[in-house]
Amino acid sequence: MAARRMADIPERDRPRERLIRKGPQALSTRDLIAVIIGRGTRGRDVLAVAADVRDVFSEKKHEVTIGDLLAVPGIGEAKACELLAGLELSRRFGDPNEGLRISGPEEVLCLPDVDAIRHRQQEHFLAITLNGAGEVIHARTLTVGLLNASQVHPREAFADAITDRAAAVVFVHNHPSGSLEPSSQDMAITRQLVDAGELLGIQVLDHLIISRKGHRSLRGAGALRID
Repeated sequence: MAARRMADIPERDRPRERLIRKGPQALSTRDLIAVIIGRGTRGRDVLAVAADVRDVFSEKKHEVTIGDLLAVPGIGEAKACELLAGLELSRRFGDPNEGLRISGPEEVLCLPDVDAIRHRQQEHFLAITLNGAGEVIHARTLTVGLLNASQVHPREAFADAITDRAAAVVFVHNHPSGSLEPSSQDMAITRQLVDAGELLGIQVLDHLIISRKGHRSLRGAGALRID
């Protein structure tokens, strides 16, 4: 069966035209992707390709790689880059953590970005910026890989907090080993960040270690005093 061309679809039903007429909210995920892709390939219409991309997004969420998209028949490098750029923009401007109020470790653990790193095989170091009311402004990944003092420098750790005009920040990182014991590096990095926060007037509320086995608050456990 021959692939259906966009020209074969009545104009009123084409994704781009419906977006113009009704707005993006009226389109399905498949059709939004079809707008970005623009056209299909020989033997595969744009809606079929878009449906496959939708399935990749649904499975991988924000962990989609360019390789995942290039594996979809009909997606080349240029389209894969456009799709990844759109996905990253949606992440940056649609932060699911924004506005959530933080009063203790339990609320931090419920944040989608924090929960997502619990089972990762590499260490992820996150910074969560808060306003004066204790509400989340943004949650960002600062580093991925082996955690050490050279990677988590106060300059990078507080750059976004300054931009956000944050009143406070919570740091979180995962231990792929499952251990919740803070290492000497964990302690040294946290002391360094607390000192930097004091100079900047941005309070470090806590530093949490999380793993598949649970979590540990360096403040709550008394392992580090950060008052």
